[in-house]
Amino acid sequence: MSSDAAGTPGAPATAGEVPGTVALLSGGPMGTFDEAGNYVPRTIVEDDLGDAVLETAVDATIVEFDDGDIVEGSVVKIDKDEVLLDIGFKSEGVIPSRELSIRNDVDPDEIVSLGDRIEALVLQKEDKEGRLVLSKKRAQYERAWGTIEKIKDAEGVVKGPVIEVVKGGLIVDIGLRGFLPASLVELRRVRELQPYVGRSIEAKIIELDRNRNNVVLSRRAWLEETQKEQRGEFLVNLKPGERRRGVVSSVVNFGAFVDLGGMDGLIHVSELSWKHVDHPSSVVSVGDEVEVEVLDVDLDKERISLSLKATQTDPWQDFANSHQVGELVYGRITKLVPFGAFVQVGDGIEGLVHISEMAVHHVDLPEQVVTPGEELWVKIIDIDLQRRRISLSIKQAAEGGEVSEEYREAFGEHAYDEQGNYIGYDYEAGGEFTPETEAQAAWAEEFSAEAHPEGAAEGAASAAAPAPEAAAAEVADAAVVTEAVPES
Repeated sequence: MSSDAAGTPGAPATAGEVPGTVALLSGGPMGTFDEAGNYVPRTIVEDDLGDAVLETAVDATIVEFDDGDIVEGSVVKIDKDEVLLDIGFKSEGVIPSRELSIRNDVDPDEIVSLGDRIEALVLQKEDKEGRLVLSKKRAQYERAWGTIEKIKDAEGVVKGPVIEVVKGGLIVDIGLRGFLPASLVELRRVRELQPYVGRSIEAKIIELDRNRNNVVLSRRAWLEETQKEQRGEFLVNLKPGERRRGVVSSVVNFGAFVDLGGMDGLIHVSELSWKHVDHPSSVVSVGDEVEVEVLDVDLDKERISLSLKATQTDPWQDFANSHQVGELVYGRITKLVPFGAFVQVGDGIEGLVHISEMAVHHVDLPEQVVTPGEELWVKIIDIDLQRRRISLSIKQAAEGGEVSEEYREAFGEHAYDEQGNYIGYDYEAGGEFTPETEAQAAWAEEFSAEAHPEGAAEGAASAAAPAPEAAAAEVADAAVVTEAVPES
């Protein structure tokens, strides 16, 4: 059908037109006037179909499609439960809200806007209610599979926002739902995944199965690929023996990983401390800043071995530097074994008292002489620093000898002679005993009452008063009896 061009505004007046009149309408052809001044309307439509039938011509304007086809149309209405799409069919197509996006529970207004041109897959050409049912997400899904298969074949990278946290990982919108396992989110395992929701990330496709609708992604593979050159340069510049500062990034059963500012290195549990470590978490925590020594750099496997204890003082070396064979030290029995007893003589330092060194008489079993937890004096008879072995003797300690320096300070320099042998406290020269604590004052009062029964009442009334000289002497004598320091 066509419009008739009977006249053009602005053209010279034709026969029948009234000269000098002002045009009231513009932009389109007008009618004409006859000689009598009567208005003759222009012909609006002419039948230019020829032999064609009007209904056939109308049907020719309607698109043809089948179930499963992808069609394109314009969004003409948005409701909370559905969207209407004009695809040029005899009726608009209906897209249920659940078919708008691969995301769950979405608001249609967040996905489409009025007038948007979008693709949709035909689910049903006519449902029970005679409606055309479409799916935007399935059309997107079909298009995405073809693209993703090409990317996978080319070992390329996909990019999309994280839309959901699920058991074991994340869901990434890459046109369809891609699964990103938690272990493959970063170079090291991430415990908290929620902060990734909404972030756009890049990842490699490591598994693709269209039949099972399964796409598995790895962001770690992408990170490793992009950082490979940087890692190589970092490893080449890292030398065994140098010390670096880093932050503990994760703690596992076999040790702790430390971020050195470019790569993670491992501190094996045996390198965490000079002491025995039951679990790495007892030594370090995630986020701790530590100084470590580089033990080894494996360029092929890109592994860095670190040590925390190498940056700390070796307690065995300290013990060997501050003690000599023949000195007396105070210790605690930690364990009995058939061949003797282990004695802790320092922080993390244990020595062995062989069963032959437990007493001057024959000993069949260690428990005949000592019990676990018992504290006593022992003599150092050998120090093997290289093999981390200290030999001790109980029977030789009973013979007396030089006491190690730390114990001299604890008991007072006055109690030892120039050779370090214990000589005790000279109470006669020491003068009157003056209580220094509430407990000492209470004992002094009791001994004072025993020495002077007639003054017990007065003593009770003046508990805070200084102890008399006689009471001081009694306390001093008691101290001599209970003193556990070996005699010279």
